[in-house]
Amino acid sequence: MTSLTDLLAAPGIIVAPGAHDALSAKLAAKAGAKVVYMTGFGVSGASFGLPDIGLVSAAEMSERVRAIAASCAPVPLIADGDNGHGGPLNAARLARAYEAAGAACIQIEDQVFPKRCGHMEGKEVVVIEEAAAKIRAAAEARESRDFKVMARTDARATHDLDEALRRGEAFLKAGADILFIEAPRDEAELRKVAETFEGVPLVANIVEDGKTPYLGAKALEALGFRIALFPVSALLAVTARLQGVYETLVKGEGLPDGEPRVTFQRYNELIGLGEMMAEAAEIARDGK
Repeated sequence: MTSLTDLLAAPGIIVAPGAHDALSAKLAAKAGAKVVYMTGFGVSGASFGLPDIGLVSAAEMSERVRAIAASCAPVPLIADGDNGHGGPLNAARLARAYEAAGAACIQIEDQVFPKRCGHMEGKEVVVIEEAAAKIRAAAEARESRDFKVMARTDARATHDLDEALRRGEAFLKAGADILFIEAPRDEAELRKVAETFEGVPLVANIVEDGKTPYLGAKALEALGFRIALFPVSALLAVTARLQGVYETLVKGEGLPDGEPRVTFQRYNELIGLGEMMAEAAEIARDGK
């Protein structure tokens, strides 16, 4: 499988679907994703039943990185590190933890604590010097340059696009490998970001019902972006399905014939039961 370093060096846009748990990451990889994105919004909701407002700890997020990275391996995982869960030393420690847990990249943003999802209202950002210091600390803490640091700014919402661009420049100087200007409001702003940072690996974050125009990967590539995140598409779709299924089940009727689902056998195939049983049998034979 191609590394994130090699993917960034190759032509074409990288589509990174969001995964909220190990099962969704495994299915994304099996569907052919070249990169999987661990969404903090999704982990907060799927693993803890909480909104994305900074309630999940660094240790809890690191545990999820380990499980999700293992589940989608060898496909590279970009993992949401929120605002580094503290100051520069916290960001450095989190970067080391994510790298050790198997992620290929950590995303760190410039919001205050507690943070909010990038497409929510009421966000605030720290001063540019503090934000850049976190990026520098994360970049210097990593064991390998193949572990990437993605720097995100939410300053478009709190200030304006010019401030977001200024912060992007500061984050690149601090050692960021990938730049993420969150929530441009229209195609003109997306184009401005791409023109300002020509040649830099840029992220476009595409959220259903969000603040950025809902563009496909080809359109984003034409604008100059290298990574297209679709962080919560699967989560929102699965949530609707879960609601419907549970509403049916609590009536005591079970799933009706024809309800979309995988078979019990197919689920076990997807989750890797056959391979694991074969591995166990081989280990048993070698031990005799």
